Amino acid sequence: MSSGIFKNIRVYGLACTVYWGILLFGYDTGVAGGVIATKAFKQAFGLENAPQSHVDAVSSNVVAVLQGGAFFGALASAPMSGWIGRKPTLLIFILIFVVGAALQTAADAGTRGLNMIYVGRVIAGLGVGAISAVCPAFVSECAPKEVRGRITGLFQIWVATGVMLSYFVNYGMSLHITTGPRVWRVPFGFQLVPGGIMAFGLIFAKESPRYLARSGKTEQALANLAYYRRSTVEDPEVRAEMAEIEATILEEREARAGLSFREAFLGPGQWIRFVIAFVIFLLQQFAGQNSVGYYAPRIFSSIGYTGTTPSFLASGVYGIVKVIATALFIFLGVEFFGRKWSLFWSAIWMGIFFYIVGALQKTHPPAVRTDDYVPPASKAMAGIIYMYCVAYSFGWGPLPWVYVSDIFPNRTRHYGLAFASATQWLFNFVISKITPTLVSKLGWKLFIMFATINILGMGTFALLIPETKGKSLEEMDIIFGSITAEARAKDITKAEHVVDDEVRHGPAPAGSSDQDVEKASISQRSK
Repeated sequence: MSSGIFKNIRVYGLACTVYWGILLFGYDTGVAGGVIATKAFKQAFGLENAPQSHVDAVSSNVVAVLQGGAFFGALASAPMSGWIGRKPTLLIFILIFVVGAALQTAADAGTRGLNMIYVGRVIAGLGVGAISAVCPAFVSECAPKEVRGRITGLFQIWVATGVMLSYFVNYGMSLHITTGPRVWRVPFGFQLVPGGIMAFGLIFAKESPRYLARSGKTEQALANLAYYRRSTVEDPEVRAEMAEIEATILEEREARAGLSFREAFLGPGQWIRFVIAFVIFLLQQFAGQNSVGYYAPRIFSSIGYTGTTPSFLASGVYGIVKVIATALFIFLGVEFFGRKWSLFWSAIWMGIFFYIVGALQKTHPPAVRTDDYVPPASKAMAGIIYMYCVAYSFGWGPLPWVYVSDIFPNRTRHYGLAFASATQWLFNFVISKITPTLVSKLGWKLFIMFATINILGMGTFALLIPETKGKSLEEMDIIFGSITAEARAKDITKAEHVVDDEVRHGPAPAGSSDQDVEKASISQRSK
């Protein structure tokens, strides 16, 4: 097997190809909050002299309808990716996304144009939601366990990069294009670039070995696994990994044969994984980061960064901090510190920083100004929000996606990640819908609310979940009690015989039992 830093280069290449869709995830969620904050957008869509409640409603609608569409896209991706595969599913949904992005870009001013933006963002949301569910499954199924956390964690780096890019696109627009429909057409149209790159790259990607194995295409699965390991089908390590995959599939088929859909998802070792996926994304959405991320210009305006350009610049700096911090954690920390304790200390520090911001905003409320002057207390609050961003990026930003990609078995991984993604988008929708009202009504209490959730909710949850660092996807069944370690060892031995026989002599005839395959394999080796 190839050694050195380039051993997993093909898996990193796959991640960098499909994660262009994840960049869209970040860009789409960040760009709308900036667009609706511009004077030209407000003038074009009748918001400039409208009551604040109406402005809040339109703002939240433009941002939230994407999340609403993404919720249904995530759910739809599960049966489709299980039926036709990860790669074809991604190709279909990236094309759906492109249609939605084109509608947003073509929108004119006025009520009709606003409705066109709504429809475009719902359609784009369908694409983004499905992509966000399938990409982690695709990448985690192709990655070796030694670097799976790091490679899967690239997801959050691409999200952060997309968000940062959206902030600086909006900042550049505030400097150079401040009037006319280009104020929203350029930011919305930019989405077509990464969408096109992803669609082109997917043409050359290879299907998930684990998906192929589950589909009965053992020989092709072994070939693809060897390709991603930069080795050959004869490599003992590749064959051992393939045997472990096959053992898990055999166990699942035997254990699930004749069971109902409900029993398969609520059976021993299964239901708790769905509970963890639900809770981890529920808490992530109410950590406060998405409220800052979606409405960064408004959040920074609320702490004293008055004027469009200062608030956009402060948002851009926030995006840079998030990308750098996330990259440092993914490449240096995720496989060193593990999942459990990174989540715990991330939650604690996030809560501490938001308590400080809330206290400062209470004791030093920003005055209403018409110039671009930023008072010292506001600069201090911005600095602490940046420190909060670092704490978030060192745990609760990237790790929920890494963790749920870790815990689901082959048979239910596409359902598990679709469920997790749908949960993420559902509460994403909720938080994006209510944030403008919360900012208007709560003021400094908003930061206190998020800080309390960080420490009491997220910190406690982190202490209750098992560590998954360094464990293979197949070992998760042992961790969650679906099977004992002794039974798994026996199944791996049997699967090694099955894999050898199928690769050398082709698949077993239809109707053959596992015992028949085992006997045939033993007989062949004795010759």
